[in-house]
Amino acid sequence: MKGLRILQGFVLLSVLLVPVLIIVFLKSFGTNHYDIPILFENGVENPFQECDVEENGQHYIPEFRLTTHLEQERGRAEMGGKITIVDFFFTSCPSICPVMSTEMERVDDAFRNDDEVQIYSISIDPEYDTPEVLAEYAERHNANPDKWFFLTGDKGDIYNLARCGFILPTFDGYGDPEEFIHSDKFVLIDDQGRIRGYYSGTNRDEVDRLILETKILLYGK
Repeated sequence: MKGLRILQGFVLLSVLLVPVLIIVFLKSFGTNHYDIPILFENGVENPFQECDVEENGQHYIPEFRLTTHLEQERGRAEMGGKITIVDFFFTSCPSICPVMSTEMERVDDAFRNDDEVQIYSISIDPEYDTPEVLAEYAERHNANPDKWFFLTGDKGDIYNLARCGFILPTFDGYGDPEEFIHSDKFVLIDDQGRIRGYYSGTNRDEVDRLILETKILLYGK
């Protein structure tokens, strides 16, 4: 009889402890922490000294001014206080650019109502991609004119910006669309001008991750 009471007491104690154990578990493991790295905190490798960059401290996107498809000036200054998603492309690109722009449409749609997020699509063939050509391309991809900006300008400035500002490979094709070499990456820039991530613009899962991490930066969760 005494043994039965001990067993009943043990069972009762176990039942009472279950909620306590659940609470402890939730407090210990129930909070998700998703840290987005800050890239190039210790500078950018610059072995050939071709870039004017910070080699020992945090890398920030440098100053630049380009012309939008709406024939307005826009650049680094308008990135302040906003999250900016950047890609480099050209409208006559026969390979990856159509896929990238289609994926960027999804990014544009995801943040259509968020004024703190914007998109810069910068042409690496500015001699062909005039504001008029870019405006037609923007319309073709249903770009929100207040959020998604297609940019053109001086070719040398753009190539230097891609390589030394956004740390992306870009090579001139000298008029042959088949010979232009550029990255398929979308670059996530925070409101301080720091690079937070690179994502393949031709990979739907990668673009989904970009959207998720942009929301985390936006809402601070």
